Amino acid sequence: MPELPEVETVCRGLAPVLSGQIIASVKLARPDLRFPLPDRFAQRLEGRRVRSVSRRAKYILAHLDDDSVLAMHLGMTGRFTIAAKDKAAPEPLGEYVYGHGADARHDHVVFRLKNGAVITYNDARRFGYMSLIASQDLAHDPFFANLGVEPLGDDLTPEYVAAKAAGRKSDIKAFLMDQRIIAGLGNIYVCEALYRARLKPTLPAGRLAARGAKPSDAARRLVPHIKAVLTEAILAGGSTLRDYQHTDGSSGSFQESFSVYGREGEPCLTPGCKGTVRRKTQGGRSTFFCGVCQRT
Repeated sequence: MPELPEVETVCRGLAPVLSGQIIASVKLARPDLRFPLPDRFAQRLEGRRVRSVSRRAKYILAHLDDDSVLAMHLGMTGRFTIAAKDKAAPEPLGEYVYGHGADARHDHVVFRLKNGAVITYNDARRFGYMSLIASQDLAHDPFFANLGVEPLGDDLTPEYVAAKAAGRKSDIKAFLMDQRIIAGLGNIYVCEALYRARLKPTLPAGRLAARGAKPSDAARRLVPHIKAVLTEAILAGGSTLRDYQHTDGSSGSFQESFSVYGREGEPCLTPGCKGTVRRKTQGGRSTFFCGVCQRT
């Protein structure tokens, strides 16, 4: 499933194409994705101008001129592709203007903009979904009401982590992947951040808090690494695992920089470390770590 950096990359690709543009028409190949599409979905979008495009957790949000929000989740295999009506002059549409090679049988939603651009949502497994939400209701919507802080925002601090972790006996990896605590942080980047912070993935989450729920040394090490690994992944265009692609059809490259994820049995990359990368299952997901470096 695309994680935060991949969703942010797609969001940044859609933003220059959608922002300020009017949705001329919406074609639906079916009435549902993972969930049924909202009533009168196409009619409610047609004629609306997109004011801006943003991201919340793993959702892409198109803010419309009627004070509603088109919320879009990519699921496992969802992707947006963009084509310009005038292939000779794609510049006004930004840099994500390419044809798409995904199987057209899975083109479920097609947005045509007044300026001629065509944005296609393709989803082979149909685990993605879309919703229309009034702006004032967004924070209370079931999809968003229980989301935690953004990992790249100012609210994610060692103090916040310590306050949430104090007294918890669950392992640190499960704690970090709890979307009610940190929104959008997923398996790949938790593994990478824990490796950089030299923290064992089975460490009790409560160890992130010292006496009085103050940040421990572990919390102070971990938070900067969470932010750094996500920032680097976004700059690299995300990671390509299985079906994920950018809106331009190209692949992310951060997987080439993985320190532990997917490297089971390979030597640890820490200079001087003689350990090897190990894999274990936690919460039904594969965890990769160095048994030597990550002992804390």
